Amino acid sequence: MIVLYTLGGLVALIALLALIAPKSYHVERSIVIKKSKDEVFGYLKFVKNQDHWSPWKAKDPNMKQEFVGEDGTVGFVSKWEGNKDVGVGEQEINKIDEGNRLDTELRFFKPWKSQSDAYIQTDEHEGGTKVSWGFTGNNPVPMNIMMLFFNFDKAVGKDFEEGLSKLKSILES
Repeated sequence: MIVLYTLGGLVALIALLALIAPKSYHVERSIVIKKSKDEVFGYLKFVKNQDHWSPWKAKDPNMKQEFVGEDGTVGFVSKWEGNKDVGVGEQEINKIDEGNRLDTELRFFKPWKSQSDAYIQTDEHEGGTKVSWGFTGNNPVPMNIMMLFFNFDKAVGKDFEEGLSKLKSILES
């Protein structure tokens, strides 16, 4: 009987945690670059340029990459297969609001399957261009329980900050 009560309590605890855990996420970081909006967006709309400033490319400079389509256009796909720090996945350009925003879909296959919507947005700002880099997605139950114990915004936000800082350095040099 004790085993049954313990199992019932465990199931109830998991169900409660799944109900209160976040079911979605949104991470965004921004930086101001002292260049015109057209120049900044002209660089950012090409996904291959992320190899120069992405923190994940730096985590595995030997990752295998494959590109499908014409970079800087809707439908372009960048595929990668790397070490445990970058995993396996692909990024596809979904929408381009020329001069303003690039929307992509990130599909991760390893170390776990997930899908996120990413974006890079440029806005005019005093003395330059504000670049906002972010992504959103859903945490399916019961995977959402992990988000109670892991600060996703802090972990991914740190990578975004590193990448944006490198981007600023590249574009302002």
